[in-house]
Amino acid sequence: MLTGSQIRAARGLLGWTSERLAEASGVHYASISRAEQHDGPPPVRASTLVAVKAALETGGVVFIEDGVNRPGGVGVRMRENVT
Repeated sequence: MLTGSQIRAARGLLGWTSERLAEASGVHYASISRAEQHDGPPPVRASTLVAVKAALETGGVVFIEDGVNRPGGVGVRMRENVT
């Protein structure tokens, strides 16, 4: 599950404004702003999160989910060889 913290961090890694993410994802700026206000899962539609995640991944971000083999919890990083 994508979190508001991950969206903020991913945008920061890419150097994108909220407006840029709105444009890239096709999601209204207000929905992105609302999602980013929450550290955990944001109260937005699943389709909104799918579009936001896809746009950020296209930009070069990799989302790290919490799991047994990934100590440290959720996060984001840049994909290798992003041009």
